[in-house]
Amino acid sequence: MSWTDIQVTELRKLWSEPHTAAQIGRKLGVSKNAVIGKAYRLGLPPKRGERQKGPRLVATSPALSTPRSCAWPVGDPTNSDFHFCGSSVVTGRPYCSEHCAVAYTHYRSEAEATVATEKAVKEAVA
Repeated sequence: MSWTDIQVTELRKLWSEPHTAAQIGRKLGVSKNAVIGKAYRLGLPPKRGERQKGPRLVATSPALSTPRSCAWPVGDPTNSDFHFCGSSVVTGRPYCSEHCAVAYTHYRSEAEATVATEKAVKEAVA
């Protein structure tokens, strides 16, 4: 695709404003990817919208979770009190027995599901 001088000037102007690449593309009659590619080739700074900015993570020591301690994350990674469970793991698993019960779901066969449903219906009626 060929960019006209007018489109390049407009791209530079819109890029400095709070518009997404898709919005700029619609205004210029080109695709979002064309806008991003041209902005890159022009050396314009990358756009970083609020949606693209993730939470700031707090650095934690790898020693908090070892192959023999539960790697279940506890708390918000953006807070300083974030840590891993650290309990003894179930052999062959990265988590302790409590967190294995949460992490690994047992799928019932159709027959088991039918029996469980019938049991629940009988209990609800009784």
